[in-house]
Amino acid sequence: MTIDFDQVTADDVSRHFGRRRALTRISFQAGSGTILGLLGPNGAGKSTMIALLATLMRPSGGDIRYGPHTARTAGAALRRAIGILGHDLFLYPELTARENLAFFAGLYGADSAASAATAALDQAGLADRGDDAISSFSRGMRQRVALERALIHRPRLVLLDEPFTGLDDASAAALVARLRGLRNEGAIVVLATHDLDLAEGLLDKALFLRDGRMVDTVARPDA
Repeated sequence: MTIDFDQVTADDVSRHFGRRRALTRISFQAGSGTILGLLGPNGAGKSTMIALLATLMRPSGGDIRYGPHTARTAGAALRRAIGILGHDLFLYPELTARENLAFFAGLYGADSAASAATAALDQAGLADRGDDAISSFSRGMRQRVALERALIHRPRLVLLDEPFTGLDDASAAALVARLRGLRNEGAIVVLATHDLDLAEGLLDKALFLRDGRMVDTVARPDA
C-alpha cells in the first residue's frame, strides 16, 4: 500500500543529540508543486531536518505530518512516497547505470524494472551510457543517475541534501531543470543547500537556519 498527501507540515520540531540541540522549534508547510529551500551554513541543521522529513530519525519534540499522516501511523506506506538524495549517492560502482536503476526499481515493486530503468536513463540524458559501469562516470553523471534512482518510484515528497556539490555548470543547470519539472508535476521538493546563488530563482519558499534555529523565511510573491 502507498499513501498520498498534498502537504508536509513541520510543527514546532526539535531534535536533540544528548545535550546538543541540532534543531529548535522549526515550523513550516510545503504543498504540492512547491520547491522549499532550507538555507544556511554548514552546521545549521539542514541535514538533520532532511533526515527527519525522510523518517530516518524521530523528532525530540514537535511533529511532522504528511497530509493527515505521521511516520508513526503510516510507517512503510509513507516511506514509499518519499525519495531522498543525500551525500551518499547509494549507487553500486561495479554495476552499470542500467543495473543500478533496475535494482532500485525492483525494490520499489515496479511492474517492469527494466522499462523503469530505461525511462530513468532517458530522463537523465544518459541512454547512451546505460551499460557502462558507474565507476566510469563523472561526478555530475553519477549525480544524475542517483537523482533518477531517488525518483524512480515517482515519490510525492522529494528530499535533496546539498545536491549541487561538485557539479559543473552544465550539470547544475540540468538539475535545476529537472527540479522545475518535478514542481510542475506536483511533487513537494525540499532542498537543503548553502549555495544561495544556485538557489536563487528556483525556490518558491526559503527557510534560513542558523545554529538549529529558523532565523528568517522568504516566499515568492506568487508562490
